[in-house]
Formats: sequence, C-alpha cells, structure tokens
Amino acid sequence: MPQCNLSNVFNPIRNDSGIALVTALMLTLITLAIIMSLMYIITSDIQRTGATKQYRSALEASYGGTELLVKDLIPFVMRNAESPTLLTDMQAGYGSVIVPTSITADCFQAKLTKPTSLWPPGCSSTLNPKDNADVQMNLPGTSGQPFSVYSKIVDTVVGNTDTSGLQLEGAGVAESSITIKPQHFPYTYRVEVEAERTTNASEKSKISVLYAY
Repeated sequence: MPQCNLSNVFNPIRNDSGIALVTALMLTLITLAIIMSLMYIITSDIQRTGATKQYRSALEASYGGTELLVKDLIPFVMRNAESPTLLTDMQAGYGSVIVPTSITADCFQAKLTKPTSLWPPGCSSTLNPKDNADVQMNLPGTSGQPFSVYSKIVDTVVGNTDTSGLQLEGAGVAESSITIKPQHFPYTYRVEVEAERTTNASEKSKISVLYAY
C-alpha cells in the first residue's frame, strides 16, 4: 500500500521563492516615491523661480513709475500749477506713457499743494492706487507685454515750501553776513503705486512711497 509523504504535501507552504518578487516590488515603489519627490522639488523650485522673476519685473515697473511721478510729473505740475490745461499739457508732454484718468486738474493741484483735509470733494484718498488713480502709465517690459502702473497721492503734509521758487533765506543788501535761515520743511506725500502686467493682472507688485518735494 503506497505511503503518503506529508512533507511533500506541505512543502509549498514553506516555499519562500515569492519573497524576491515582493522585495522587488517594494524597492520599485520606494524608487518611484523618491523619483516623484525629486520631480516635485524640481517643479516647485522652477515655479518659485518663475514667480520671483515675475515679481521682480513688476517691482521694477513700480520703481520706474515712481521715478517718473516724483522726478518728472510732480515738478511739471508745480511749474504749471495755474495752467487751465494742466492735464492736457502733461499728457501731451509724455506721449503714450500717460493714460488719461478721471482725476481733475483742480484735484491734482490740490493734492500737490494742500493738506489732505483741504482737498476738494471727490479727491480719492483710498489706499488702492487703482481706485481713481491720479496717474496711469504704460511702461514697456524688457520682455513680453508692457506694464500698467497706477499711482495715487493718498496723503499730503504741507511744510514751508511753495510754488513761487523763492528760498526762505535773507538776501538783502543791508543784511549782515550772518543770517538766520529757517529750517526747510517740504511738501511730504504718501504715494501708493501698483504695477501689473497688461495681459496678466496677477503679475503685479504694490509699494508705498513717502516722498518729500
């Protein structure tokens, strides 16, 4: 009568040949996880680099708009403060850079020469420069589409400066060689500036400027 060999029956239970396959799958999963992590890090770094470059471009546009406002437009307005065609002359003098806005000449002149409390009704002093901007400029970008720059004076503190061009110092013939010169307190403006890419409003920057004229 044939004998049943129990060791041969239960041998497949003790067979460990499948461990190699499981180990290979685990190593494959770990490798894939490492590769995916590296890809995520690289992609995130590329995105951060691109966002930083875009922000710097918008920030440079903000600086450019500020320079144009405080070094060119404000002196221009001060020299022509009484001109009835002030805004038209300003737009004509700066060509396509200056975009017409809703501000009136009276409001612009008041913002430059009067304290905030004496501005005419309707002069906007909100902190959002796009809300009734005083000046809107189109500045070309080094690459891609140009930037729209919005500038607005939101607060004015008046010192002892005026638009006459006279210095508050003695200059008479009979005066002594030693004169007392009063300390010079200029107009001080708080200006809010925002620059954004013309075709992409999310590519923007905002700065606040304290400027003494």
